[in-house]
Amino acid sequence: MTLWEFLSDRLGRGVGTLCGAAVAALFLMATGTRPGVVALLALGFLLVFVGAYTVEFLRLRAQLAELEAILEGLEKKYLFSACIPTPKDHYQRKLFDLTRRSGKSMLEAVSQAQAAQRAYRDYIEAWVHEIKTPITAAQLLCRDLEGDKRRKLTQELAQVEAHVERALFYARAESPERDCVIRQGSLDAIVSQAIQAHRALLIQSGIRVETEGLDCTVYTDEKWTAFLLGQILQNAARYRGQAPVICISAQPLGQKVVLTVADNGMGIPAHELPRVCERGFTGSNGRLRGGSTGMGLYLCRKLAAFLELDFQITSQEGEGTQVMLTFPATAGAEV
Repeated sequence: MTLWEFLSDRLGRGVGTLCGAAVAALFLMATGTRPGVVALLALGFLLVFVGAYTVEFLRLRAQLAELEAILEGLEKKYLFSACIPTPKDHYQRKLFDLTRRSGKSMLEAVSQAQAAQRAYRDYIEAWVHEIKTPITAAQLLCRDLEGDKRRKLTQELAQVEAHVERALFYARAESPERDCVIRQGSLDAIVSQAIQAHRALLIQSGIRVETEGLDCTVYTDEKWTAFLLGQILQNAARYRGQAPVICISAQPLGQKVVLTVADNGMGIPAHELPRVCERGFTGSNGRLRGGSTGMGLYLCRKLAAFLELDFQITSQEGEGTQVMLTFPATAGAEV
């Protein structure tokens, strides 16, 4: 609170007080009080008036500073009303009581919302695990088919499985610490896991995958990183060009390792590139090819942030797209 803010809030009261003092001075002079006495009384009143306002201003500013310090020290800001000290005067106590009751109601609403969110996430996770069984059964039944029918049905089932997996990781992304374990792992093994999980899609799309320099050790969660790479591979397959190729390479840089996934597909228009990681954004290519949910790169950016990986995308329309992930190669390294 600034002095001007304090005075502007009390402008009416201050003007009324000074006007009352002026009327009292005129009354004293009209009743025969000597001007010197009136002047001394006015000076004394002015000193008391300024002193009282100064003390009040300093007190309020100190209270606000204390409250701001309490708020800044709270990890969960909505607990503020439960942590502030009880005021001393009756009016502020009434306001404090109303605020605390309001805060309590909000906490109850937040707790209910969090419980509902946890229940929904648990349901989604259970549903995903249950739906995988009929998907696997359908994939096994496809082996009895032949020709183009088998290829098309297998491709559709692979798409269903990819959407189901994305739903699972979207649910887990709300509280990734429950399922995420950062530890040392082989970058080659993580990339191989992602490629193997999308092997059918890559083959059916006619994509050749080239790898180089993946013999590196990084610190990350292997399952989450493999899923992240899988989303990049799916995008490369969906927006492939002629004679599609995906090049996956790694380059050690001191305490970091930069993994680059580059394709020669459709590329991303320059004006859409800043928005490709927004939730639900499909872009012109997504509308042209169809089947885009706008969730893949959004999840990639969100998971990369939690895994503390630097996530960058560059692209040239008509030439291809490059996605760069920077991993810590040593424990505690910053990317």
